[in-house]
Amino acid sequence: MPPYAGRPGGQPQFGWGAPPGGPPRPPRKKGGGAKAVVVVLGVVALGGVGILGISNALKDDPYTTPSYAPTSYPPTHAPSQSPSMSPSVVVNSPTATRTTTRPTATRPTAPRTTSTPKPKPGPTDADLVLRNKVYKAGAMRSVNCRESRSRPSTVSGARANYANLLNCLNRSWPALLARSGARFRPPTVQSFSGTVSTPCGIGNDSGPPFYCGSNETIYMNLSEDLGNYNRYPQAYQKVWARMWMLHQFAHEYGHHVQNLTGILAANHRIRYEAPTRAKELEGSRRLELQASCFGDIFIGANRRSYPVTGQSLFQWRWLIRNWTDHNNDHGDGVNHQYWATRGFTSRNPNVCNTFVASAARVR
Repeated sequence: MPPYAGRPGGQPQFGWGAPPGGPPRPPRKKGGGAKAVVVVLGVVALGGVGILGISNALKDDPYTTPSYAPTSYPPTHAPSQSPSMSPSVVVNSPTATRTTTRPTATRPTAPRTTSTPKPKPGPTDADLVLRNKVYKAGAMRSVNCRESRSRPSTVSGARANYANLLNCLNRSWPALLARSGARFRPPTVQSFSGTVSTPCGIGNDSGPPFYCGSNETIYMNLSEDLGNYNRYPQAYQKVWARMWMLHQFAHEYGHHVQNLTGILAANHRIRYEAPTRAKELEGSRRLELQASCFGDIFIGANRRSYPVTGQSLFQWRWLIRNWTDHNNDHGDGVNHQYWATRGFTSRNPNVCNTFVASAARVR
């Protein structure tokens, strides 16, 4: 039996690793926009090389494949009675006329029975991914989320950003989840450097951030976020590092939304039964691209207050397009940009149903 079989929530959903060389320069005012160089983002699309302890276990297991983006990572009736015949005879005298009365028949009464209604079958895995009620929950409203004033140049600064984003997302999703019939539970967030032990396996900071459904926890990679921010001196590169952290966190929260609505577990069961490795990978890409779409619903809904404008908007647009899916389990840059932009622009989960999209749209 493969690892995590029967425990779909026990698989990590990975994020992306930082693209080497840093973000693009800002566009020039004259002479055309800056050329965005497509950079290899790491082993996992948008960056994840995967959790070391888990990735080794996943090599021979088509079911336990990490999902990332930006991210990392269960009447019967009583028998009737015969009528009773009880004639009565009256004798008055020897000369009296014998009189008889007609027998009376008592009609049997059958016991009243009640039928127990059969319970309605629950939604199938196909229903959960293809026709989930979250797709009809409506557009997300802004909660006027503002970026933390702390910068991720230190551990405390990065954690302040995580706490701020968690608070904003916990205020943004409950209304939509309630309209979808799902029960909202806030996730836990844990930051780490070095290695971290989780119900989903051992994580390592050489890999991306990830989400573990078993304990509903988002694991953010401090080493990655601090490194991205402190590695580059230019102001625009620090803006890129902040947008990267925002997108990674929102993507992982997107996996939490999938978990609460039943999409995450249903997708894992479908992938477990996939007839081929290619189909299993396609299922992973549909899950990951949707998580980014969900994440960017939040970013789009709060783009004015955060804000995601000017240089921040430029860097966000660059990073959603420029990454490479080495493991073929997260989708290519073109498709990631397509789904991320749909979420950002519409702010409505109805545009994030990657499970009804053509195979070409989730390559």
